Amino acid sequence: MQSAKDMAASAKSGMEKTKATLQEKGEKMTSRDPLQKEMATEKKEERVDEAEQQKREAQRRNDANTGRTPDYTAEETEIGGGHHGRGTY
Repeated sequence: MQSAKDMAASAKSGMEKTKATLQEKGEKMTSRDPLQKEMATEKKEERVDEAEQQKREAQRRNDANTGRTPDYTAEETEIGGGHHGRGTY
């Protein structure tokens, strides 16, 4: 079962991912330069990865504080979040 703190960390991560995606789309719409568009995508991916990492760190802290055994799937423990190629956030 997921604690309220874990759900809050997950919700915050989701909001950060959404903001990153919207910022990327805005930057792509206002630029004609392919290099700037690629840079916007890379920046979004970095922000998404950072949000995911912060979520996991918060969940680990919550686990440590409650003495709970982590219930992470193999995908969650992959480097880079295992989210590439699954659409937008």
